[in-house]
Amino acid sequence: MPSPTDAPPRAAPPLAPPPPSPPGGTYRTDPSAAAPRRDSHRVFFYGTGGALFRIQIVNAVFTLLTLGIYYFWGKAEVRRYLLSQAEIEGDRFAYHGTGKELFIGFLKAVLVFWLPFVGLGMGLTSLGDEGLVHVALVLLGWMVPLVFVPFAMVSARRYRLSRTSWRGIRFSFRGRPGPFIRLFAVGSVLSLVTLGLYYPIFDTRRQAYLVSHSWFGNRKFEFEASGRDLLSHFVVAVLLTLPTLGLSWFWYVARKRRFWWGSTTFEGARFRSTITGGMLMRLMLGNVLIFVLTLTLGRAWATVRNGRVACRTLHLDGWLDIAQIEQDARQSTATGEGLAGLLDVGGGLDFS
Repeated sequence: MPSPTDAPPRAAPPLAPPPPSPPGGTYRTDPSAAAPRRDSHRVFFYGTGGALFRIQIVNAVFTLLTLGIYYFWGKAEVRRYLLSQAEIEGDRFAYHGTGKELFIGFLKAVLVFWLPFVGLGMGLTSLGDEGLVHVALVLLGWMVPLVFVPFAMVSARRYRLSRTSWRGIRFSFRGRPGPFIRLFAVGSVLSLVTLGLYYPIFDTRRQAYLVSHSWFGNRKFEFEASGRDLLSHFVVAVLLTLPTLGLSWFWYVARKRRFWWGSTTFEGARFRSTITGGMLMRLMLGNVLIFVLTLTLGRAWATVRNGRVACRTLHLDGWLDIAQIEQDARQSTATGEGLAGLLDVGGGLDFS
């Protein structure tokens, strides 16, 4: 892997004098170390499978000894390691979440969401009218994918970003669950009615909501794209599914990633992905081979391979005036993260 010092960035004069710090305890990074730059900022990943494997082995032992309770502390430790191995502009990311937060969030999700839902379902089955019970259970069944899943995705992203920082500045997510639930429900129904043709549009609108409500400090990410630009590629992938034994989807997913990253900007700088279908296919086949040959014990190496490819193919092109970014952290609980774990969904930001 090339060193981040191979091509030192060229310093450029600030666009404007930095404004004074606003009241309320906010602060900014050291301007002397963060002058605006006009070049390509690369992302590096230094993690190793061996180091991650040692963490996972310790986690597995303590999880067994504590009858599963340590799982949440182990999960936080893995995230802390993976984020600490990702670097841009000579500084690495940091994860501030704790196992205690994840454990309490899981318990709250069970008590507030899961147990009432299960209890309501059991109560309906005890009614005498089988027709009414069937209709009610069907409606409850639709509530999980159309309401609980999008709520969990938004809440998990809010928690994970609030616990992630770079150069001491926290990320945050400021989108509300309600609009995303409506977007998710309408998109799911339209995708079903159109036999999947609406899915690329729905998928892109979902990504747009998650990205455009994400912040770094007091500065906002932007996402401008239309899923219609992916529609023809989606149709081609569908038509080629049988002739290629499903391999056509690697190229579609790679194109979607390039399209999504290319539509994402931060303070005028634009992201760029160089991922290709061939890269994704080799990555997946290699990971499958690792899982088979090691009887799933090689998951750590597969996770590290994912992280290396994700970072190696990601660039940020344009002005990056870090000195103007100020702390604007937002509080968030891990309840949605716990619900995401129950439903096996996430808000992104994972290499596994």
